[in-house]
Amino acid sequence: MAKKKSKSSQVYTSAGIIVASLILTYAPIPALQQTVIIVSGTELQEPLQKLETKFEQENPNIQLELKFQGSQDMVNKFVDQKNDFKPAVLIPANGEILTELSDRLRAIDNTAPFYDSPRPIAKTILVGIAWPERGQVLFPDGRFQWQKVEQAMLASNWEKIGGNKDWGSFDFVTTDPTRSNSGQVTLNLWTQSKLGTKVNSNSFNNPSVQSLFGLVKKSVYQPPRSTDILLQEFITRGSNDADVATVYESVALYRWQQSSTNNGRPYQIYYLNPSIESTATAAIVRRDVDSGTANAAKKFIDFVTQPTQQAILVEYGFRPVNNAVDLKSVPKSPWNQNIPGAEVKPSVQALPPPTAEMITEMQRLWERVN
Repeated sequence: MAKKKSKSSQVYTSAGIIVASLILTYAPIPALQQTVIIVSGTELQEPLQKLETKFEQENPNIQLELKFQGSQDMVNKFVDQKNDFKPAVLIPANGEILTELSDRLRAIDNTAPFYDSPRPIAKTILVGIAWPERGQVLFPDGRFQWQKVEQAMLASNWEKIGGNKDWGSFDFVTTDPTRSNSGQVTLNLWTQSKLGTKVNSNSFNNPSVQSLFGLVKKSVYQPPRSTDILLQEFITRGSNDADVATVYESVALYRWQQSSTNNGRPYQIYYLNPSIESTATAAIVRRDVDSGTANAAKKFIDFVTQPTQQAILVEYGFRPVNNAVDLKSVPKSPWNQNIPGAEVKPSVQALPPPTAEMITEMQRLWERVN
């Protein structure tokens, strides 16, 4: 009987060892757990939150922590060490903003600021949006024109430009160019339209451009810090307080249904010609980031650029950086939803984004004008 008991306890002990070893094999070990803090532009907030859950399920030893800031805010806060956290990955809306960051960091300590070359995550372009009846008056031929917007700003109310008297003042909205990429792209395209020539850093010394910046700054009351915040406010305020805006195609497509629900008639999308493509680009920073965290961050970037994850980004209105993904074949693609004005291949000239030097000059002028 004693022998049987001994044998039985051995079996239980062996089973316990097996169970414990399985737990150790598959459960995250606290000492090996990596936390990766990612700072992104707000335009990527919802898709990244969805991808975060999926990534952590597939990589239980890696914990992601997402933060969201305007693209220019992101650079300024990182350089000036104004965050109360240590980012490992920065994903501004535009790769050129990372060039500015790199230049500023090298000027401080002359070391390579990133672990690897920054990598594209998703693409979008700047578009105009307007409430349908407003758009028909302002752009009767269906084409967005900067000159028409400027004329409406100068007139200041709809009645003077052929609109309904009850519509009141003309209200254009864009983001703060000292904090957000879309505001910078807006002013860059508007400057090109004003001058009729390619923009460079000297363009912002032109008196007509300086007058334009003064008009826009006076007209755009308290510009939002980021594009998605702008669009949510545009939808909430409705046509009484916001008439026309410049936003990313991605958020305009993704929030279009919401504008229909809130206002009865959804906004119309207008492609700008020329326009600027903004490529959300991820960089793994070196400051305060060890090699283990950097490797975990690289896993996430590899994950996001795979076709399955790129398809999720398409559902949120982004254009993929992976050519294996087709806009029309993705389930829930906004390009299959008959959104007014949306085009898979818009016939527009794509210009390069403003350089770091141009952004600096643009911001100086914006802060200087009244």
